[in-house]
Amino acid sequence: MMERDVEYEEKFRKLFSRLKSMARELPSDYQQRVPYELLTELASSLAQGQIIEIVKTLKEVQHGTEKHLFRNRQSYVQKLKEEKKELKSKSSSQFDLKELEEKHLELMKDHDMNLVNQLDQKVRDQQVTLEKAGVPGFYETTKPVEIQVQMYLLDFILRLGER
Repeated sequence: MMERDVEYEEKFRKLFSRLKSMARELPSDYQQRVPYELLTELASSLAQGQIIEIVKTLKEVQHGTEKHLFRNRQSYVQKLKEEKKELKSKSSSQFDLKELEEKHLELMKDHDMNLVNQLDQKVRDQQVTLEKAGVPGFYETTKPVEIQVQMYLLDFILRLGER
């Protein structure tokens, strides 16, 4: 039992030291948003276990989602190009073409907003997952500054996981 405590303490000290060093690399306005208390809690959680694996899995899922959404967007763009090509082949007027282009711009804007909303939902899902896993600093938020802090924390965790 004592050996396990010593092992944990050593692991905690190394993690805390590396986290402090990483936090010092942040832009100064973000350094104050990552207090030692948060770094202490994060080092403790990391020393105990599975957080790095959870974060790596979430990263893989996110990359898969991003690839899927990118392919989805590419096929949508292709569909619109084919629609335009078809209209051109019917020797339509410039007016018809201009109207179609305006419609396509609007459709593309709506499609892209849908993709952004899906990515935003993925962020919220990740926040909830990490919060439920007990990862310090994670909770559901839509505030850009807080999301950026969480992104820095994820970067710290992933960098620690590479060692």
